[in-house]
Amino acid sequence: MRAVLVANPKGGAGKTTLATNLAGCFANRGKKVTLCDLDRQQSAIRWMAFRDPELSAVTGYFAGNHMLLSLPQDADWVVMDAPAGLQGYKLNDYLRQVQKVIVPLVPSVFDLAATEDFLNSIRSEMRGRKNSIGIVAMRVDPRTKAAGMLEEFIKHFDIPIVAYLRNTQNYVNVATAGVTIFDPPRARFRRDLEQWDPLLHWLTK
Repeated sequence: MRAVLVANPKGGAGKTTLATNLAGCFANRGKKVTLCDLDRQQSAIRWMAFRDPELSAVTGYFAGNHMLLSLPQDADWVVMDAPAGLQGYKLNDYLRQVQKVIVPLVPSVFDLAATEDFLNSIRSEMRGRKNSIGIVAMRVDPRTKAAGMLEEFIKHFDIPIVAYLRNTQNYVNVATAGVTIFDPPRARFRRDLEQWDPLLHWLTK
């Protein structure tokens, strides 16, 4: 079993978008996937409720009320969708159980400021675990000034930006049906799928 935590202390950063699409990606690769919703809003669980049972299966459960979390060992991949404001002993418990942490980050002054302490915290907790933390730049073109601001900010943490995902309604549109960009038909999402390649390579290496 391999586990990945999708986390950012700020709401609206794209955590559930990343978590659900990541679960859909592995499911479409024939893997047994468990989506673990840690957020009391249970957005990921609601997404699963809309999912057509004929699509590649994604199982999951709500675990936001658990004092200590025990992940299912029979899954190939466990994707954990963290709540906003996650910190302290709960954060540390989750970090001890995963191999990778993805931090979705929107390149705005407000989002960067809200994430600084969080990045320092997880970097300290996961020290010695090489290539365990990656940034996904959300709703941004890598050629823009905003991307440059994000890259300058990240230099202080020595954490790589593993993917840039563009600003598109595709993610919103598929989510309303319990679908991901990795579910068929995929042709209309070709550009988005290409942007996921570096992230998937980083996760699986």
